[in-house]
Amino acid sequence: MVGPTTAERGERQQESSDPPLVRRRLRPRLRTIIILAVTLVLLGAGSVWALYGSQWLRVERVSVSGTRVLTPAQVLEAADVPVGAPLISVDTDAIEARLRRKLPRIDVVDVVRGWPHGIGLKVKERTPVLIVQKGRNFIEVDDEGVRFATVSEAPKGVPALELTVSRSSSAAASLRRFGEERLVREAVRVARAIPAAVARITQVVKVRSYDDISLELGDGRTVVWGSGEKGAAKARALTALMKASPDARYFDVSVPTAPASAGS
Repeated sequence: MVGPTTAERGERQQESSDPPLVRRRLRPRLRTIIILAVTLVLLGAGSVWALYGSQWLRVERVSVSGTRVLTPAQVLEAADVPVGAPLISVDTDAIEARLRRKLPRIDVVDVVRGWPHGIGLKVKERTPVLIVQKGRNFIEVDDEGVRFATVSEAPKGVPALELTVSRSSSAAASLRRFGEERLVREAVRVARAIPAAVARITQVVKVRSYDDISLELGDGRTVVWGSGEKGAAKARALTALMKASPDARYFDVSVPTAPASAGS
């Protein structure tokens, strides 16, 4: 019987030596993986503690910017930011909701975290384009038709809205069809479209029906505007008409392609 050759004995010796070599190579890798895993766990735990448990990243100050009529103190009170709480845990959406609910004058609000200790409240207030008198007070209406505030003194340069629906059948039908809120929005459309030079002297926007809106100017002149449609064309027609007839007291741009003026 022929025994194994020298080559065969060498191959067997090589096979028998493989497992210890592989184990020796795996041990350092396993130790490295374990060390990395432990390090990551410690870093994660440390980060969570720093964000939620430590005194380093807590709310210490709240700043307010963008106010015009409102005071920073009013905004701070309405926001009710939890001073002393972990900065990461502050519910910015809830703060925004509180500000919108408690202060309707605010149109846009942005609540931002200012690491490591601050909360910033950036607000933009609504701007009145019309006012509605109610008793001795005045209700401010913005460019979206939102009645957002009641004030005791009328803001300067803001025309008054007079909703005086006549008793005619067409006017009554207009009110029933569109409703008061829609008529108010039409008045807002008109107020937004008035040329700047005319807007500065407009005292009253009078609404009798959906398509019967007029302007009373501070110098006694009257502008018949019609509906809120084709506002840009009506504004151009009115500007040209006033230049062409500077002494006129009555202007009609309800049909902008055929404007008219009268009186002197």
